[in-house]
This record gives sequence, C-alpha cells and structure tokens, in this order.
Amino acid sequence: MITEDLSAWSPALPSRTRLRAAPVRHFVDPSLVVAAMRASPERLLADPKWFGFLFENLVVRDLRVYAQALEAEVYHYRDESGLEADAIIWMADGRWAAFEVKLGQGEVDSAAEHLKKLRDRVDSGTTGAPLALAVITGAGYGYVRRDGVAVIPIGALAP
Repeated sequence: MITEDLSAWSPALPSRTRLRAAPVRHFVDPSLVVAAMRASPERLLADPKWFGFLFENLVVRDLRVYAQALEAEVYHYRDESGLEADAIIWMADGRWAAFEVKLGQGEVDSAAEHLKKLRDRVDSGTTGAPLALAVITGAGYGYVRRDGVAVIPIGALAP
C-alpha cells in the first residue's frame, strides 16, 4: 500500500494517434522512500534524476489531494509519439487542466512546449479547451508566461 496507480487519460483526439493506456505507478508518500533509503539531502542532490522522480511523486500526491476536494480525478497522458503530461486533472463536468512537473527552472521551456502540443492535439470541440496549462517547479516565482503557460512553484499549490 505504498504505491498507487495513476490511470491514463483518454481525451478525444482528431487524429488516429494511439494513446498508451498503461497506468503509471507513484508512491503515495515519497518521504517513505527517502526514509527507507536513508537518503540524506546530500545524496538527493547528488542524483538529480532520482530526486526529480521523487519530486514528481510528491507533486502528483498533492494534486490528487487537491483534486479530491474538487471532486475531480488525476490522470497521466502519454501517446505513441512520446508526447506526455505528468498530470491531467479532469473534473466531473469535463473541464481539464494539464501539468508537467520539473524540479529545475531550466526545463520550463521544454515542458511548456509539451503542454502546448498536447493542447493542440486534443479535440477541443469535444473535450473543450484546457482550463490551465502549468509547469510545477521545485522553487522560484509563480508567473504566467507570454504563451499562457503558468509556472507554479510547489509551495504555491493549494486547492
């Protein structure tokens, strides 16, 4: 009971792009992993890939808690072309928002491009336009980029 599956989102797509339907497994609380591995701050910082994986788990956990308060569900998106979004919040009325999770500020531009490609790939006539496209980061300031993608530090997340 330390992991939970994040199901795949299946929006309406105008093309015949095949979606990957396999769930993604996340830790329900990544601090349990850190404690079990006896990972020090120095060890986490020495392995940015592992630290980023744990950070993504933390953000997905928080998004699930906040989505539950809105009676919404959290999914992930992956298609055959490699396009992905780490989290999709899908509300009962069909509204949705897409999120990429990046520990560092240096990855914000590429994450924003992925989110815009996803927005353009989804059939907005059927699914509707996203309420938000956002990159959640480990630190820094929150702002909305000129292209409309929000950059949100994890400390600013709230329901």
